[in-house]
Amino acid sequence: MTNPNEVDGDRSGVPRAIAWLWPLVVLFAGSVLLLGAHIAAVLVTGRSFGFDAPILLALRVPGHLDVPIGPVWLRQSAIDISALGGFTLMWLFGGSGIAALMMLRRRAEAAWVAASLVGASLISTGLKDIIHRPRPALVPHLVWVDNASFPSGHALISAATYLTIALMLAGLVRRRAARAAIVAFFSVVVVLIGCSRVYLGVHWPSDVVAGWCFGTVWAIAVFWVNRWLRAKVRITP
Repeated sequence: MTNPNEVDGDRSGVPRAIAWLWPLVVLFAGSVLLLGAHIAAVLVTGRSFGFDAPILLALRVPGHLDVPIGPVWLRQSAIDISALGGFTLMWLFGGSGIAALMMLRRRAEAAWVAASLVGASLISTGLKDIIHRPRPALVPHLVWVDNASFPSGHALISAATYLTIALMLAGLVRRRAARAAIVAFFSVVVVLIGCSRVYLGVHWPSDVVAGWCFGTVWAIAVFWVNRWLRAKVRITP
């Protein structure tokens, strides 16, 4: 008797629940990539976005731009959440995800998580060097930063790495609710990391949006290539 929560797979190894979603995923990824490219193109021409400054100012106490809005504990929470997208924890969690997949004998997926982390880091560094957007000077920074503002490396690398891990782990479980919960949890973490960077005043909102765009597309691309190669060469776990 078949468990109704289990998902049948086709010969390519792609669950049917995922296979029929691919056209929507491609459309979503294409739209997100175009949005990120549009933001980058606008900045290259020397223009800016009208929503950036009002959002930064709205997150500070009027007349006291060094004080963020909200309760006192919110500032420390923002710093803690921001750290989840920082160099140290990104490599720590990325390495943990790789180790977990290796223990589950998913060596190909582990390699792709590593590729996602390294590739996203290179994309972020390359875009920062090309566009070289200054950090916001409109409000005081609540944490130390020393490189270019666009795109948000925290948003881009966390989106790429955490979403890649989420998609790889979700592919190992059969229950739809469990897969959705895994992807939803990591997605919320990525959103909170990006929002924390704006709250701390170290990024323009458009930096974060672009980071989310490029990181999400990279995660989807890595996941798709892994699926395609697994189907092509019929890799078995």
